[in-house]
Amino acid sequence: MKELALLREASLKGALSLEERSEKLLKLKDVLIKNQERINAALKSDLGKSTFESWSGEIGFLLEEIGHLVKALPELVEPERVSTPMTMQPGKSSIYKEPYGVVLVLAPWNYPVQLALSPMVGAIAAGNRVVVKPSELAPACSVVIEEIIKLVFSPDEVIVVQGGVAETQALLAEKFDYIFFTGSTKVGKIVMKAAAEHLTPVTLELGGKSPCLIDDSANISQTAKRIAWGKWMNAGQTCVAPDYVLVPKNKKDELIAELKAAIKQFYGENPKESPDYGRIISERHLERLISLMNGNQVATGGEYDKSTRYLAPTILDEVNWDQSVMSEEIFGPLLPILTYDSLEDAIRIIKSKPKPLAFYFFSTNSKNQERVLETIPFGGGCVNDTIMHLANGELPFGGVGESGMGAYHGALSFKTFTHHKSVFKQTTLIDVPVRYPPYKGKEGLLKFLMG
Repeated sequence: MKELALLREASLKGALSLEERSEKLLKLKDVLIKNQERINAALKSDLGKSTFESWSGEIGFLLEEIGHLVKALPELVEPERVSTPMTMQPGKSSIYKEPYGVVLVLAPWNYPVQLALSPMVGAIAAGNRVVVKPSELAPACSVVIEEIIKLVFSPDEVIVVQGGVAETQALLAEKFDYIFFTGSTKVGKIVMKAAAEHLTPVTLELGGKSPCLIDDSANISQTAKRIAWGKWMNAGQTCVAPDYVLVPKNKKDELIAELKAAIKQFYGENPKESPDYGRIISERHLERLISLMNGNQVATGGEYDKSTRYLAPTILDEVNWDQSVMSEEIFGPLLPILTYDSLEDAIRIIKSKPKPLAFYFFSTNSKNQERVLETIPFGGGCVNDTIMHLANGELPFGGVGESGMGAYHGALSFKTFTHHKSVFKQTTLIDVPVRYPPYKGKEGLLKFLMG
């Protein structure tokens, strides 16, 4: 690939300077602001997103990320001095920050602009050259992404590769210095296998079934509103959306009633007519969701329209773990409700499943909060809220186990795309003879110095 060769050649000549990085990122920020209407239109076309969700989950998120990194960059790029043991004195030890080189960013379709450009921003901040592969399932956004990148970066800094599975496979056959993938666990395994052929390091931002756990002390009305917001944002097509709810048996009916009230408050009597409720990305994904819904007891919702890729906010009641809706990540507007007898039972259930990307606990009991947070493994999450942990650039975002490896956001994005190079500098003014043979009579001094 000629374009990739150009990136490699430029990378070999040296990293982007601090000034170039800051200049490019600030220019990107300006271009995003000037093109926000085009981005909104593309997101509306691909996913039916409202302008509010386009700003909060895509454009505004990117602007905050860029601002955070540009401000932090002068300090982040500086070599870091670390202590030096007495036996190595009078030398000095440092960690140098070095870009990996050429980075591949494989982006998904659910937040197509943010999840293509946010990793790229981190890679550029670290001084890398980047190949961005947008999702073919969000074609309008893919076009806008490429046009924006061409307005900001030269072909020896960032390129966009359009296409589908064949183009992704061709890219994975190439040797990159780092690969950043956001998508499903199934495809993540394919990416990791391809990266292993070249011993290429990877960050995998995957998914999984992110639970909401509610205890007896929770404010059910408030809890329902916050779960509903996190679940039906982007029509449930969010990697950290609540995937299912575990609620005490005696609170289930109240919860379902409050969830129904929240849906009506957010989207009106008919969510299909709401300008704030999105659409499923493709007919194939809609068919998958319909099949997951079929055979379950629908407490509310369930309506769909294939011609507009609409699927209503849907609550599934009387769900059990043997049903297909509980065997895979839903990634859509279906919310199964399950019950439990004791908090220990609920903890045991969650821990018996693959480690989730996100976890949400609703409780006003501080002891229960600490018990759950110390016991249940997960990538990141909230207490008495959903989704909001992503909004803080100081918090790392990433999975654990089957939900992913590695993390990014804020300063951690710089670190993710940076090799930390260890350097020891020794003086030439003196030369301590204790380390050189012959060693007779020196062992006691060595033990004293290293003790």
